[in-house]
Amino acid sequence: MPQLRPPAPRPCESCPYRLDIPSGVWAYEEYEKLRQYDAPTANQPTALFQCHQNDAASDARRICAGWAGCHDGAHLLSLRLAVLDRRIQASTYQAAVEYVSPVPLFASGGEAATHGQTDADRPSTDEAKRLIDKISRTRGDLRS
Repeated sequence: MPQLRPPAPRPCESCPYRLDIPSGVWAYEEYEKLRQYDAPTANQPTALFQCHQNDAASDARRICAGWAGCHDGAHLLSLRLAVLDRRIQASTYQAAVEYVSPVPLFASGGEAATHGQTDADRPSTDEAKRLIDKISRTRGDLRS
């Protein structure tokens, strides 16, 4: 499998870390993953957080720009391990650690998760429904 690419120049419009995303675009359990990266380094997941715009095994997959912009990359366990395991290049690690989002993001994964989970069982805005439809057309590996 090819290595993960660095974060995009800006978080995608459906990124769960964006302050301007409507609630309920992603499944409840997807939002719950965001909280785990707020933990002390030793207690964080070892999996990198990939952008949701590409299938999990896609050659175009990359580190989530919102994730890189929200969290202090120097303290993300998964980034450290990915370099050691050669799942990412050192330049990708550096890009993630130095990433600054050009759009406002939630201050933590917990804040993003709480916002997103509010309407996770029933997205209520037209914008949320538009983003869900767009993601469903783009991703072939997600369940409905």
